[in-house]
Amino acid sequence: MGEGVASPGECVPRKNTVLLGHEAAEKMLLDAWKSNSLHNSWLISGTEGIGKATLAYRFARFLLYADEKQRESYQSLYVPEDSQVFRLVANDAHPDLKVLERDYTETDRKKVLKAIKDGEALSDDELKSLKKSAFIRVDDVRTINEFLSKKSSNDGWRVVIIDSIDDMNVSSANAILKILEEPPLKTIMLLISHQPNRLLPTIRSRCAKLNMQPLDETTVASLLRRYRPELAEPLVKNLAHICSGSIGKALIFADKGALDIYERLGQLIAAGKKFKLADMLAFCDENVKDEDSYYLTQELLLKYIAENIKASRDMEAMIEVWEKTVKAFDEAERLNLDKRQTLLNVLYEICKIN
Repeated sequence: MGEGVASPGECVPRKNTVLLGHEAAEKMLLDAWKSNSLHNSWLISGTEGIGKATLAYRFARFLLYADEKQRESYQSLYVPEDSQVFRLVANDAHPDLKVLERDYTETDRKKVLKAIKDGEALSDDELKSLKKSAFIRVDDVRTINEFLSKKSSNDGWRVVIIDSIDDMNVSSANAILKILEEPPLKTIMLLISHQPNRLLPTIRSRCAKLNMQPLDETTVASLLRRYRPELAEPLVKNLAHICSGSIGKALIFADKGALDIYERLGQLIAAGKKFKLADMLAFCDENVKDEDSYYLTQELLLKYIAENIKASRDMEAMIEVWEKTVKAFDEAERLNLDKRQTLLNVLYEICKIN
């Protein structure tokens, strides 16, 4: 498939028709289905934003669409966009697909329900402002049991996607474990995880493992041209370089002006001990104005340190700064410390060794 230009909303996983760079992962699922040896629970892991959810929806559509009497005729997980299955999945309306993710907080959920009741769609800005719960709640997990208690619409597969299982607390994780222990026939669970090592060992042990690798820069650049065709080529290449193989991150970086922040970080740090306090204060003020800006700057700063460790005149000192930076950001989060001061302290420590 050529790069082309994406239609609105196409990069949303449930609507996405494009999965580049993960041919081996797709083949693993297809081969398991064709050989009738498909495990009932799959742990799909890898860096955030590389296409795990896109693959999960792609496979879910395929299971709900494919004719099992013609297994050998399928060479990919492709499902036509004009098919009923594709449309139902894209609109979150397929009766045999259950998707579990963090719900909105109680207050914001009431806003959504009121808008639905009043027949007044929320604006894009209103939707972006909605906050989600910190965890997938145990009550939400229990809705899976209700879903699985019903027969499929055509005696076919029932698919559950959990995006992501990392978002579960102890209670909800234990509730999922009970489902994994005794899954009903012709049911498949697709568990998406960005950090599988943090999951309960008992959850990991009950799943087939599918570890997806970060995308190469060429693939990220190709996807950026598709999803953000307005970007100039130098920006495409620079974004592909700093996003750690994640098209999801690359898109966020593009929309949030991350390259400008990254460049300014480089300028501040390159000044070393000759840094101008006024410049550093201005940078910190600008990039702690909201949580999104702060966390983006935090991520870019850690990325910058990691990429420049080898080039540093004092590699050991730079490694120590990396460790201190990680610790400082972690403590600021846990203890609710002042974000501006934390960022300022970190930048000062880095400049001292340059």
